[in-house]
Amino acid sequence: MYFEKGDSGFAFSSEELKKAVFAALDKLGPKKKVLAIPPDFTRYHSRAGELTRYAYEYYGDHLTDILPALGTHFPMTDAEIGRMFPGVPRALFRVHNWREDVVTVGIVPGGYVKEFSGGVVDYDWPAQVNRLLVEGGYDLILSLGQVVPHEVIGMASYNKNIFVGTGGAEGINKSHFVGAAYGMERIMGRSLTPVRMLLNYASEHFTNHLPIVYLQTVVSQGGDGLQMRGLFVGDDIECFEKASRLSLEVNFRMLDREMKKVVVYLDPEEFRSTWLGNKSVYRTRMAIADDGELIVLAPGLHQFGEDPGIDALIRKYGYVHTPQVLEYVRQNEDLQNSLGVAAHLIHGTSEGRFTITYCPGHLTRREIESVGFNYADLHEMTARYNPEKLTDGWNTVDGEEIYYISNPALGLWACRERFK
Repeated sequence: MYFEKGDSGFAFSSEELKKAVFAALDKLGPKKKVLAIPPDFTRYHSRAGELTRYAYEYYGDHLTDILPALGTHFPMTDAEIGRMFPGVPRALFRVHNWREDVVTVGIVPGGYVKEFSGGVVDYDWPAQVNRLLVEGGYDLILSLGQVVPHEVIGMASYNKNIFVGTGGAEGINKSHFVGAAYGMERIMGRSLTPVRMLLNYASEHFTNHLPIVYLQTVVSQGGDGLQMRGLFVGDDIECFEKASRLSLEVNFRMLDREMKKVVVYLDPEEFRSTWLGNKSVYRTRMAIADDGELIVLAPGLHQFGEDPGIDALIRKYGYVHTPQVLEYVRQNEDLQNSLGVAAHLIHGTSEGRFTITYCPGHLTRREIESVGFNYADLHEMTARYNPEKLTDGWNTVDGEEIYYISNPALGLWACRERFK
């Protein structure tokens, strides 16, 4: 560990954060060529942009490349880069192409995958990373990111930033399907899961020679607003485990009773697709009652997938119940070759337990209903459930009790009886 500080009642100021980053980097000694791998704009609130800026201030010209961990997401726009990384030269940024820019650094044998997943899948898994990591000649790779409950792997960040954020199509697709087939409710909020075990195996056997150092943040929304509660810097799993424990404390909302009606707001700058916006579904479904209702206010919603091919597959198959998705996979080669999409469809269903109503800013009723969601008019629903008047948690609107969430990416909600 090069630095660790975190507490549910603590909040990093920018000055404190800069001192912390500089103190950690001082312990690493001089470096000649540095690569930074922050998350993209969908993790704007992670403070990773600020960490990257401080790394640039520290290393100057020795920080030669910045590779946002896009995974399957759209490349960042110049406006997003300018907002998330103010003061960092645009020329330093590289775009990760998850279909073309990767190398396979090793194969996790199917026997291990079967063991890790409890027998739900048994295929080989390729550990893939952007070729820059292997061929760039760096003497330091900084992986920066936010640890928070996650639907695919249990807790986000750490080596997920490497093998998924800079990973390739086959590796991403197959790892996502492992998590979905194993069961999202058995994964979310847990630091050791089948998918994490895959990545840990890859870290130990295939990339332990790479000079990767992790800067892990923990961010939460509380009575004092959006605050960074912790920073953990290290070169092994210890920093992730410590960040995970704090994240569970500040990001996990364990409720004593179920939600009957939930209203979730999706920031239009952060959520432009259901690929991301469905965090409103899977981050809440362990807390929503049978026959409950989820209403998603999505003013920035333009499409379903972050990639044209993924978007087309979502439109083709829709958000159906898990048995139907698995049947589609058995019968259709396009889904067999895009298991990440199949996993996403599983993540986006309520399995018929509750209704999901999207209120999109840019998609039509026909488009929303064609993938299996209910549709409602954004302006009408925003007038009824005004985000500017609601507070996170329980609210009463016209005599009706609702639970409001202003950003589903910042937490995980579960009813105590459903979370075992």
